[in-house]
Amino acid sequence: MMTRSDIDRICAAFPGATEAHPPELVSWKIGGKMFACFGGDGEMNGVSVKTDSTDTAAMLIEASAAVRAPYFHKSWVRLPFDSSDTEEARHRLAVSYDIVRASLRKSDRDALPVREAI
Repeated sequence: MMTRSDIDRICAAFPGATEAHPPELVSWKIGGKMFACFGGDGEMNGVSVKTDSTDTAAMLIEASAAVRAPYFHKSWVRLPFDSSDTEEARHRLAVSYDIVRASLRKSDRDALPVREAI
């Protein structure tokens, strides 16, 4: 079972990752773009992450590895704290980080430190 502190520890290790607090959504960002979110509905029961496609999100939901992330695009999923493995969460957070980092302008990406493989 993973915890919020597990997620914070994993996200803090990503180069250039910053934590956002209210009035923004409680989340982790790279280059000002969110890659992990604890939700704006007051529910702190999991972390929402971006996947590479709606198909991947649907597969994760169907395999019970994640649930639909409320209020997010269908390419996002929520990893519930009570049913998610920390290693799977680490992988999903890294994928989300890499997707969002790759979407940054080249100049912004180039200004970030290189990310070591986890």
